[in-house]
Amino acid sequence: MPPMLLTIDVGNTHTVLGLFDGDEIVEHWRISTDARRTADELAVLLQGLMGMHPLLGEELGDGIAGISICSTVPSVLHELREVTRRYYGDVPSVLVEPGVKTGVPILVDNPKEVGADRIINALAAVELYEGPCVVVDFGTATTFDAVSARGEYVGGVIAPGIEISVEALGVRGAQLRKIELARPRSVIGKNTVEAMQSGILYGFAGQVDGIVRRMARELAQDPEDVTVIATGGLAPMVLGESSVIDEHEPWLTLIGLRLVYERNVSRG
Repeated sequence: MPPMLLTIDVGNTHTVLGLFDGDEIVEHWRISTDARRTADELAVLLQGLMGMHPLLGEELGDGIAGISICSTVPSVLHELREVTRRYYGDVPSVLVEPGVKTGVPILVDNPKEVGADRIINALAAVELYEGPCVVVDFGTATTFDAVSARGEYVGGVIAPGIEISVEALGVRGAQLRKIELARPRSVIGKNTVEAMQSGILYGFAGQVDGIVRRMARELAQDPEDVTVIATGGLAPMVLGESSVIDEHEPWLTLIGLRLVYERNVSRG
């Protein structure tokens, strides 16, 4: 049974978990983020998910050699800290927070304001594609993070996410409703649902292209030198319509968590 690294990325809406065998991600799961879950409930959930993997044992912690966690939800981070203490006490763990070595200089007014996941994404982007680059993360918010040619995090943009916008339309529009996030038959909608789908899909694609082009002009003398990486659960919706995205890496944050673990835990 090879030793595995468990990585956990807690977002506002979803939590993504990944198992690494060396540099390779061999299993992954996506679950809803619930700030009310206790450490014991999280432990049961982890046991249920990992118990289905053929390379792990039935007992919680079997086959896990290390754990790396980042969270944008403080209450969940607190409970996961308790999970690592109570159920994985003998397993080295890294929780990304101030003081953890990432190797990414953060060149913003207040580095503590930057979400841990955004720094982790920057680290993975530089490792995979080098700088300069822009990471577009399609999550609860759509975030755009700029990384210099020297691997420095130099700032970013935060915009409302796709799902937030869909929900807002359904709630605030008197004759509108929640819709499925799907590609319409054409840009010009023939009914209300298709018109909303078109507005969301092509509106966000245009937003991505416009913001990234402006960021690239500020980030490099030649904007063509900037690599644009898309990640996040809703990235596949926009990939085919955006003209600026160069790479799609759905596990960017998990890869960054693996790198942070390697920088902070001795391999002896």
